[in-house]
Amino acid sequence: MDSTSPAKNPPQVSLHPVNRENWRAVARLQVTDAQREFVAEPCYYLALCNYGGDWHPLAICVEEQVIGFMMWAVDEKDGSCWLGGILVDAAVQGRGFGGQAVREAVSMLTREHGYRHFALSYQPANAAARQLYEKLGFMETTEWEDDEVVARLSLPG
Repeated sequence: MDSTSPAKNPPQVSLHPVNRENWRAVARLQVTDAQREFVAEPCYYLALCNYGGDWHPLAICVEEQVIGFMMWAVDEKDGSCWLGGILVDAAVQGRGFGGQAVREAVSMLTREHGYRHFALSYQPANAAARQLYEKLGFMETTEWEDDEVVARLSLPG
């Protein structure tokens, strides 16, 4: 690399509320065939957010392009903030965007709402999810959410 040329920074994700301008891009997201047994279609998650009463939808974006989806909700029983429905479009997987999105969500929800305890769940057979969330500091618990194991992350402070 030429020492006079600037180093190219990898693209960073940003999170945006799903709204009338970006919901169609969220609805068009696709996961790989192998992931379909672990995640629902984006339209299901959008309906859950709209009609379920608990979940808040977020578009995962890179340079203003929607490349993924996630949602968050608060468990009123223990005050933990749950992350769910996390998916990255098959066309851009393998670039670290999923991990960036989870880190950004934890940071944003801590900064904007003061949450310090996070939870998520995944099917035990989903080795890729288990590995990613463990790398991000989530620890599996003995809790279960339906047929999924629960992992938690507590921030100091």
